[in-house]
Amino acid sequence: MTEQKKITLLEAVNLALHRAMVEDDNVVMLGEDIGVNGGVFRATQGLRERFGFKRVLDTPLAEAMIAGVSVGMAAQGLKPVMEIQFLGFIYAAMEHLVSHASRLRNRTRGRLSCPLVVRSPMGAGIRAPEHHSESTEALFAHIPGLRVLVPSSPARAYGLLLAAIDDPDPVIFLEPTRLYRMNPQVVVDDGQRLPLDSCFTLREGQDITLISWGGSVHETLQAAAQLEQRGVSVEVIDVACLKPLDLDTLEASVRKTGRAVIIHEAPRSCGIGAEIAASLYERALLDLQAPIVRVTAPDIPPPLYRLEQLYIPAVEDILEACDSTLNYA
Repeated sequence: MTEQKKITLLEAVNLALHRAMVEDDNVVMLGEDIGVNGGVFRATQGLRERFGFKRVLDTPLAEAMIAGVSVGMAAQGLKPVMEIQFLGFIYAAMEHLVSHASRLRNRTRGRLSCPLVVRSPMGAGIRAPEHHSESTEALFAHIPGLRVLVPSSPARAYGLLLAAIDDPDPVIFLEPTRLYRMNPQVVVDDGQRLPLDSCFTLREGQDITLISWGGSVHETLQAAAQLEQRGVSVEVIDVACLKPLDLDTLEASVRKTGRAVIIHEAPRSCGIGAEIAASLYERALLDLQAPIVRVTAPDIPPPLYRLEQLYIPAVEDILEACDSTLNYA
């Protein structure tokens, strides 16, 4: 029996894109340098050679144009997967995503939909400038009509991206750059989709719930392992779908453990963590044994690389937050 090869999150994205384009001729891709060069991280490598320049389009450096063309394609029955090179460059495309893509179904009373996927690397940790290191997922989660996904493993990247491309409405698919080549795992190219609106319980526990997504899942799992060595039973949940939130899963976990720490790389104020905390207080206040604690980046632009590790929530920060809630009087 041939040993199955482990692949990275980046390779899983590439594998899912190949699978989607084989399965459906309406899937097209467009973005800056995605064709000849295979993308800035090589996520689209090999696609132009296999499917041709009419389905894998290199565009000018014009994010507003990429989004506008993609919305038009989607409205006419294609399934565009547009790439924004880094999340910090997406703001020029916001007009089309917020004013048109997100509300096309509602505006036309269901006559038209917008099966569009927006792929973009996100987050710090790769020694890049601030526009290449942002985590502004909350901007998109606030917009009715947009679904927001953030995978944190190769398997979830593969299954969630395929499901996103199938979705008849627009999906923002954010890929944590520092996880691109970290922790490879076996991914079977079987076309299996994962549920879009569900959390993923990565480990079960009884004493405390750690809630995270994206790049911060890495540090969260490391913190959980250290807590387990101290005899603390830790439940770890990868939110994965930031809009809509799977609040039922989160509520059930917090009702069981009575304690919650939320970890995310995005700035603290008005982040997704605040929405999760507020929702859990509304749903499970009387089951909480301690206040919910958030571990986040500060409210500043991502710094240059020498200070980057002070910006990203660290294992020590998570452990300190856990100690405060576990020892709450």
